[in-house]
Amino acid sequence: MAAAGRLEQGEDAFRRLFKYYKRRKPPPDLSAVLDFSRAQKNLKVLIAPLHTASVSDRDACKAGLQPVRKWKAYTLAGYPGFTFISDPFLPGWQRYWAQQCLKIYPRKPNVCNLDLHMSPEETKDLWEQSREQLRLKGSGKREAKSLLEKLRWVTLGYHYNWGTKKYSADHCTTFPVDLAYLSEQVAAACGFHQFKAEAGILNYYHFDSSLGIHVDESEIDCSKPLLSFSFGQPAVFLLGGLKRQDCPLPMFMHSGDIMVMSGSSRLVYHAVPRILPNVEGGLLPGCLAQTAASNNHQSDEGDWEICAKYLESSRVNMTVRQVLGAGQCFPVETDCERIDAAQAYPQGYSTEKNERKLVRTDVAETPELL
Repeated sequence: MAAAGRLEQGEDAFRRLFKYYKRRKPPPDLSAVLDFSRAQKNLKVLIAPLHTASVSDRDACKAGLQPVRKWKAYTLAGYPGFTFISDPFLPGWQRYWAQQCLKIYPRKPNVCNLDLHMSPEETKDLWEQSREQLRLKGSGKREAKSLLEKLRWVTLGYHYNWGTKKYSADHCTTFPVDLAYLSEQVAAACGFHQFKAEAGILNYYHFDSSLGIHVDESEIDCSKPLLSFSFGQPAVFLLGGLKRQDCPLPMFMHSGDIMVMSGSSRLVYHAVPRILPNVEGGLLPGCLAQTAASNNHQSDEGDWEICAKYLESSRVNMTVRQVLGAGQCFPVETDCERIDAAQAYPQGYSTEKNERKLVRTDVAETPELL
């Protein structure tokens, strides 16, 4: 705690703290990391008001959420618009959402990092191509990785262009109905009743992964919130300020936690320097061991066994955002922008050069991609 506390505000304070929590030897002291799951006495932590009447118990349950009145939601002094919701999911529903991220959302026509050097046919269904290899996988580090283990990101709806850092009407597929519904219930509970889920970025982390310092500002309308859902192993999240050099606040994100970034907190710098083994001691967080007594979306036990094996060393994060405000449309692209977009999202195969171009600070990084 003392070591982290000595990193005072100033030039590159964010980078210093990022490196501190990312380092392996010696490991960082985590005692200064804010943990919303525990009853901590922290002057920065305040109870966040929720719009309990905006989401009926039935609608919350349909999304796999507890009644809003039972949610434990917090905000932070000095971060207006930031809301942290500590695991509001009903028993068994984290399994459902984690499995959607691994089995359903990576399917075509959605876009993933593997499309950059493989054909659409080769990346059509990563789950079916990986499940047997994952099922038989041991603990050996030298074992060949399945395609699912090589997955770093998936984009949904309006597909984010990592080369131009823009969205386009020309690169859009149907946004998943279930994820849109979940996002809209959470947004409504936080006071955003007209939120429309239009774009999603899924990041897939392993114990050697990190997410570089960045700000999400590519949406045409940034007045709408950014929603972040986490499943699997815990992570250290750094919440900074509107300036890159502002010293960030470290906090844990546990499986099932939701963050809502809106208002002035919508455009703050943030990062994930470290993924941690389950702090409870088991291979998986206890919340992922829960099954639902009644759940129309209960997963097949064989499928969950494969998901569980993946999540023993991984974390999945879904971020959902609205791209366009009411009455807004995308600006007309110049010829140069169209060329850049074509290079970033080529039809069929693309080159190793394009793969390297897409390794950015705002996607999950691992040493093999750096």
